[in-house]
Amino acid sequence: MRTVSEEAAVRLYHLDDEGGVATTILYGTLAEAMAAAAREPEEIQAGLYLQTSNDVVGYLDLLDG
Repeated sequence: MRTVSEEAAVRLYHLDDEGGVATTILYGTLAEAMAAAAREPEEIQAGLYLQTSNDVVGYLDLLDG
């Protein structure tokens, strides 16, 4: 992810494996999105993505580094 500021505007969403349906969880800062994602159950975290104006990255990929 190119954006590194915790204040960057992001969309946190869950992408359903079966139907490919994206469900927005929140629009907010990167810090807010990371906190919200951490509160989700592990099975949901696998399908979480963070989107900025110029990039998309999987939540677990971002944690791994």
